[in-house]
Amino acid sequence: MRKISKIGVLTSGGDAPGMNPCIRAVVRTALYNGLEVVGIRQGYKGLIDNDMYEMDRRSVSNILNLGGTILKTARCLPFKTDEGMEQAYQHAKARGIDALVVIGGDGTFTGALRFSRKYPDIAVMGVPGTIDNDLCGSTYTLGFDTATNTVIQAIDKIRDTADAHDRLFFIEVMGRDSGAIALRAGISCGAEAILLPERATAIDDLIANLKEGHMNKKSSSIVIVAEGDKNGGVYGVAKAVQEEVKNYDIKVTILGHLQRGGAPSSFDRILGSRLGFAAVNALIAGESQKMVGLQANHILMTDLEAALNHHEFKLEEDLLQMMDILSI
Repeated sequence: MRKISKIGVLTSGGDAPGMNPCIRAVVRTALYNGLEVVGIRQGYKGLIDNDMYEMDRRSVSNILNLGGTILKTARCLPFKTDEGMEQAYQHAKARGIDALVVIGGDGTFTGALRFSRKYPDIAVMGVPGTIDNDLCGSTYTLGFDTATNTVIQAIDKIRDTADAHDRLFFIEVMGRDSGAIALRAGISCGAEAILLPERATAIDDLIANLKEGHMNKKSSSIVIVAEGDKNGGVYGVAKAVQEEVKNYDIKVTILGHLQRGGAPSSFDRILGSRLGFAAVNALIAGESQKMVGLQANHILMTDLEAALNHHEFKLEEDLLQMMDILSI
């Protein structure tokens, strides 16, 4: 069995609420088991730049309620090169790091898998941290619950002004490749339509539904558009509808990066803690090139390669059916 003594922990890619509770769990679980912990700043960039520091229990005090990540994060193009990866490896070895916990999404895991295959003497364990909720092997990823709640709160406020002015609002939410936030937020807020990357929506059908809603005396309408929708983006959709639907005053709101921020929800604090705890225990047990994830309320492991298989990731069919039925 692989024996480890020092764990490096990093966050990479887009930040997500719940990363800090996960970092805290990694640090304190490792220390409890007699291991040392090194914090790596700005993701893989910190490995290349040797920007790391020793962490103790106090390093992670009072961070459960903080959004973002105390380790900072960055996208790192040099880590995609053999030279950059070799530099990262040499710095890790010089620090005595023999295992890594990487918290992030598909880009983070792609880098971790390539690194671990090239340098198998450093074990790697992934934790799914992305608001997009689009990794196989975990029903929920860190930050998804908080981000969805943030979107719901924003849409509820927009609905108030939409009702007051008989307006039609097109609201863009994050989700370049995944409509998970758009789908759940749209159902939760009673959106008249939800446009998703995974499912083509004809503009003509959208226009017909909005006209029917107006005939049925709807005083306002909300259309949720995931940023990855194939109809040309939220402004393109709004423009096409404006030309055909004259009864509404049309407005566009892009929620943008406010969806990433804010204190993590109770769910994300617990999930982050569970996943960080499980990641360290898996490394102690000799595992590598795996991701810890939540499945049927149990923490289970999935091969990193399988976690990255987006062809296997699908939105829930019942929610897709509800999207059409409940908006009528």
